[in-house]
Amino acid sequence: MRRIHARRRTAVATAWITSLTGIAAISTLLSGSAAVAAPMQPTQAIKAVPAAAPQSGSAAGSLLTTEQCRAKWRIACYSAIQYRQAYDLNPLYRAGVTGKGRTIVIVDPFGSPTIQKDLDVYSARFGMKSTHVDVVKWGKVPRFDPTDEDQVAWAGEATLDVEMAHAVAPGARIVLAETGVGRIGDGTSGLREVMDAEKSLVDRGVGDVISQSWGVAENSFPGFRKGDFSSIENLRYAFKDAAKHGVTLVAASGDSGATDTTTDGKSHYPYRVNAWPTADPLVVSVGGTQLHLDSKGDRIAPDSVYNDAGAGGGGLSHVFSRPSYQNAAEQVVGDHRGTPDLSMSASLKGGAWVYSSYDPKHVGWDVYVGTSEASPLFAGIVALADQAAGHRLGDIHQALYSLYAQSSWNPSTGIVDVKDGTNNSYAGVTGYTAVKGYDMATGVGTIDAARFVPALAKQG
Repeated sequence: MRRIHARRRTAVATAWITSLTGIAAISTLLSGSAAVAAPMQPTQAIKAVPAAAPQSGSAAGSLLTTEQCRAKWRIACYSAIQYRQAYDLNPLYRAGVTGKGRTIVIVDPFGSPTIQKDLDVYSARFGMKSTHVDVVKWGKVPRFDPTDEDQVAWAGEATLDVEMAHAVAPGARIVLAETGVGRIGDGTSGLREVMDAEKSLVDRGVGDVISQSWGVAENSFPGFRKGDFSSIENLRYAFKDAAKHGVTLVAASGDSGATDTTTDGKSHYPYRVNAWPTADPLVVSVGGTQLHLDSKGDRIAPDSVYNDAGAGGGGLSHVFSRPSYQNAAEQVVGDHRGTPDLSMSASLKGGAWVYSSYDPKHVGWDVYVGTSEASPLFAGIVALADQAAGHRLGDIHQALYSLYAQSSWNPSTGIVDVKDGTNNSYAGVTGYTAVKGYDMATGVGTIDAARFVPALAKQG
């Protein structure tokens, strides 16, 4: 996200991480092997640039294997090929389920001037056919300035979002909606512009699933301390419109565990908070896991909670009451909306290779992490399920939790519980532990796509 927190991006990192804390953590983990740029406005994105990242066009040769990343930086780096194996996507592709005929919408301020070129390079490197990225500008989008840290930060977010969505759903059309206001963490003009862009696309029939890799703490909205949540409610018009038109909404859960960054983005709330839009009942909240893979993408250990340079967001909303679809998780969430709903890869110790050239001083491959990665990954899953169903699935919450209710005895649901006892405590705030069943560290768990996609298509 971004502050509007780019739910954390980091060329070795992506998503909500707190700027100063995140930078220190990543610097320590990489032992000086990476230079770190200032945090971004998207969900508190930070970007750590691996020292090996090329400065010229011959970027593909700079990719390191998972073993090389572990030896050089003490983290794992994963490719699109490994993700496809880890999430059991290849059987779907062999059956022709690639997202063909469906459209994924990604909304990010400013966007990237090199998004098509970068996706083409990314696709070619991993043996995928590229797709055309339709860029839609909303509002007064300034000409890209590579010296503007805010624009550069959002360009990285947009690149991550597009490449991750394509990695999962290579046959889907991608629309990148660029808005002109980058600082949306105050919950006012910037967010309204994003909502206007989303509603316009929905009304025009553009998009089957919308991925949002950003968020703002509920506590940061005007009126929150007085119990007045109208500033959030008044922004939900795009989401209500999407629900009416059968468009699925997906959002990153954040990268600060059970807390989140304050309005100025320089610190964390010292207690449990949640964020919007991840906590919105109309939005599928996607948390973060750490994958433990070998060079082929096969698991060498079960997934655990993303908790290294950042931590997967999760907890209770202070604005929204428990929606009926979470009745099965009432013993965990009580009377409030709980997040996340499920989780995908987001850990620094299992980051994703991403190619970019929007910054002429840094062209090549970086490793990104955070729930900014998880959200577009799952948006790709939804596109696959839409194709399998032959229609939009819309709000999938009821179907998701229905499958969850069956998952303990029915492996064909494709829902894989994450229950290894790891947690999302972060920034001194005690989080939640991954246990059997639903929890606010990883939601219902993660997925085996070969089973989950057809099950979701049928249930939906």
